[in-house]
Amino acid sequence: MATPKSRPRDGYPGRALAFILVVTVGLVALMFGTGHTTPRLGIDLAGGTSITLTAKSDDPAAINKSNMDTAVNIIQKRVNAFGVSEAEVQTQGSDTIIVNIPNKDGGNEKAIKDVGQTAKLYFRPVLAVAPTGALTQPTADPSASGTPSAAATPSAGSSAAPPPSATPSASASPSATKAGRAVTDALKADPTATPSAAASGTPSAQPSAPSAADLSAALTQGTVPAELQQQFAALDCSVPAQRVDQQGTDLTKPTVACSYDAEQGGIWYKFALGPVAVNGDTISKATATYDTQQGAGWQVQLQFNSTGADAFSAITGQLATQPSPANQFAVVLDGKVVSHPYVQGAIPGGSAVISGSFTQQEAKALADVLSFGALPLTFQMSDVTTVSPQLGGDQLTAGLIAGAIGMLLVVLYSLVYYRGLGVVSILGLLVSAALTYAIMSLLGAGIGFALNLPAVCGAIVAIGITADSFIVYFERIRDEVRDGAPLRPAVQRAWPRARRTILVSDFVSFLCAAVLYFVSVGKVQGFAFTLGLTTALDVVVIFFFTKPLITLLARTKFFAEGHPWSGLDPKRLGARPPVRGRRRTSATAAKEV
Repeated sequence: MATPKSRPRDGYPGRALAFILVVTVGLVALMFGTGHTTPRLGIDLAGGTSITLTAKSDDPAAINKSNMDTAVNIIQKRVNAFGVSEAEVQTQGSDTIIVNIPNKDGGNEKAIKDVGQTAKLYFRPVLAVAPTGALTQPTADPSASGTPSAAATPSAGSSAAPPPSATPSASASPSATKAGRAVTDALKADPTATPSAAASGTPSAQPSAPSAADLSAALTQGTVPAELQQQFAALDCSVPAQRVDQQGTDLTKPTVACSYDAEQGGIWYKFALGPVAVNGDTISKATATYDTQQGAGWQVQLQFNSTGADAFSAITGQLATQPSPANQFAVVLDGKVVSHPYVQGAIPGGSAVISGSFTQQEAKALADVLSFGALPLTFQMSDVTTVSPQLGGDQLTAGLIAGAIGMLLVVLYSLVYYRGLGVVSILGLLVSAALTYAIMSLLGAGIGFALNLPAVCGAIVAIGITADSFIVYFERIRDEVRDGAPLRPAVQRAWPRARRTILVSDFVSFLCAAVLYFVSVGKVQGFAFTLGLTTALDVVVIFFFTKPLITLLARTKFFAEGHPWSGLDPKRLGARPPVRGRRRTSATAAKEV
């Protein structure tokens, strides 16, 4: 009966070696299979503008995750409004927002100026509204089943998808037109509020679209002040240069504004608006909810503080008695109309609902706009960095050259000093480089990781960390050979002590990278992330590639007999010949352990 083979003293190194090679090939294949064959470059390498915003507030509790997430959402939409693609807006730490804007034609001056400004949110009564470029004749919607008056009803706000060339409002809001029929959103009392918040009076009927005669009458009969008529007539919202905040500093004066509706064929509307009736900072809460009781679908619930509740009650009572479009309330953010629901009746108590044909996304977008108006935060630009594409390319080239020089020096040192063992270190560096490159490329597509210049520096430093791990193990093996041990036992005896040293060294490096990542902001985090990633990969490479490969090489004649070019020649290392017949002492046994 055959006895089972015992496990070799040096294990099964081929299994570990096959594992790391399969993982490496798999990651590289995934990189090419997904098409993400290059790491995503940061602003300092690709060119663009990086803005660091620090939140400030008199109330420390106001700087919380909820408010910061809302600010990120609004700032993201502001950046998109500048016609920028692939912009990044993300929080770092508890009070910092990083905005990375790639280079675009015309520069990023407007983005630098506007992106960190506190939103100006106001409620203004609507005096007149018309499709842009036409003062008295609204544009008919061909999908409106042949009813011009219905088709001419303007949207309840700007669309969530403005055209690329436009500079739309800073946030999306729901459109009024659904499947070719006009539905105007309603601003009414919140049915879930206390009885004191119930609407008083008889709600007005749903307004119809303003006809040409209605618009003309509004301009000529005094609804629109005379000084505003010329400004309203000249406004053409289809021209990007005219879509600017025209409110000025005096909020008691009427103004004009624009709104965009993509669902009615991409129509821009212009508005004549009355003085500010309610300030946006009086909103205490705005949330998107789904009405399951009355079947109204998605809606936005509003709550005002005491100051806003009084002003809101007074103005809604006045608007409810007016004909269309003067019974509408425009929500104006940064000079752009994002919603203009009609008022059903006076709404006391400071609690109201905006309902209509909202989708969940549209309701959430409008709630974010209203929440940002109440956000008790201001943002200070703590850092602004602008890099031209040429400078970014030069910096990337310099970083790659520095990395190549560092790699070349390590390779030359390894070959000259360690000879055959140097080839092992070179192969290990190549495996580490392949893993690092593939992971960075995939992380760029997966989590938006961008390789910036400090991250490149971290990768260069990692070359030295990886080479240091090889050197620790090689020197332990050479020490054993100097003491007269054959190569295979020397490899096994050297590993426990080398492993402990390598793990301690890598742990210190990883701990430093982790601390640096969590306490720093901006580009320094790129350095910390890359340093931590490459340090972790160093442990993987040394355990699953270097150790198994050396174990296999120790079984070959070239290394086992100490060929002069193996790097393990006993004569070159000054090895002591073993003393035959000498009794092992306790000190010798302990040393071997």
